[in-house]
Amino acid sequence: MPLTLAAFVFVLGVLIFVHEAGHFLAAKAAGIQVIRFSLGFGKPLVKVQWGETEYVIAVLPFGGYVKMAGLEDEGVQGEIEGGAATVPIDPARAFDKKPLAPRIVVILAGVTMNVVFAWVVFSVLAGTVGSRRTPITQIDTVLVSQLPPGAAGLATLTRGDRVVAVNGDSIRSWEDLQSAIELGGTPMTVTVAGRARPIVVTALRSAEERIAVIGALSPALPPVVDTVLPGTAAAAAGFRGGDRIVRAGGDTVRSWSQFQRLIRTDARRPVAFQVERDGRLDTLTAVLGARLDTASTGTDSVGYLGVSVRMPEVRKRFTLGPALREGVRQTVAAAKEVGRTLEMLVTRQASIRDLGGPIAIGKVSGMAARAGWAPLFEWMALLSVNLAVLNLLPVPVLDGGQLMFLIAEGVRRRPLSVDLRLRLTQIGFVFILALMLFVVGNDLLRYVIH
Repeated sequence: MPLTLAAFVFVLGVLIFVHEAGHFLAAKAAGIQVIRFSLGFGKPLVKVQWGETEYVIAVLPFGGYVKMAGLEDEGVQGEIEGGAATVPIDPARAFDKKPLAPRIVVILAGVTMNVVFAWVVFSVLAGTVGSRRTPITQIDTVLVSQLPPGAAGLATLTRGDRVVAVNGDSIRSWEDLQSAIELGGTPMTVTVAGRARPIVVTALRSAEERIAVIGALSPALPPVVDTVLPGTAAAAAGFRGGDRIVRAGGDTVRSWSQFQRLIRTDARRPVAFQVERDGRLDTLTAVLGARLDTASTGTDSVGYLGVSVRMPEVRKRFTLGPALREGVRQTVAAAKEVGRTLEMLVTRQASIRDLGGPIAIGKVSGMAARAGWAPLFEWMALLSVNLAVLNLLPVPVLDGGQLMFLIAEGVRRRPLSVDLRLRLTQIGFVFILALMLFVVGNDLLRYVIH
């Protein structure tokens, strides 16, 4: 528990500082008067005046802010940011007196710093401990319906087929295969072990088609449990990390994807599992939970056990230039994953009950810290990308909402009225508060009550 709490404070503290430092530095560069730099909201715990700026560590650690001259002190946002300024304001250095372009830069500087932080961390890790690679190139399944017309030849792949080269370049990991599809030209030749002739992908006309191909292929991951989520059917049945699932019901399990397919139809039903543990076979019976079907936009429920797959991995170290490119690749991949999650929530392919809050972040931070400094910083980089993308949502009180105000000002050639901005900000604050309470409730149900 002490390590988990310390890791939580460290992770959030660093990421909040990075984000707010972006706003702070950009504001200073634009000549805007910065009244307060705060880590946290509400009542100050530590307060230091240095020059014209007050530096604060506040009681509520779930965020931070940079208060600039010229932004409204009234309303909800003004209250949570410590109320009206107590130092003299220079009207010429107010935020709203600056041209539109510098103000947009100031608003976007926070998320930019989060992205840069993630890129730097991913790049440093790639050049030191190396980037994770999944040393599997065997195919488990192909979602034929998802393949674009130019990639129809990939439908001939069957379970167990091993891809050894793309366009003559050796493929040694699943990430190699994904990169070859994403970056390679067409026509593209895919060489499969044991086949006399390669598969030819004739044309991929857009990035969306390449992403569709990547999503249509799944690797033959071994059915080994990594993490057992508290409060789930797996935890109640006694599953442990390292268990290899041998049978589910009456079926032999050969891969993780097959295991997931087998339990889909057993929501709320007892299923007997045979697992290999410490060299012996044990039988565990779990009454499966139920969750929304992420493979469709309907409201059907599918079976849910509550375990994650143990990814076989190796580390590949890069020299400086390739490490920087690998940092870009991982940052972009993390941003795409956040975007995909948001899309699934909007289209109801995923349930908001799966969202985690501060307790979940603390749990994962503690687990990462126990695993070592590299996993901890990798987790921080992933969380930094999440923070950047979520802050761009067009919700007032978030950076994306403030950006929308500025875009509206540019289109209208005059700013929105103070009253309208305050009303919209209050609505945004209520939305964010409700969301925070909801995810904290999710955390309590997942980790405390169960």
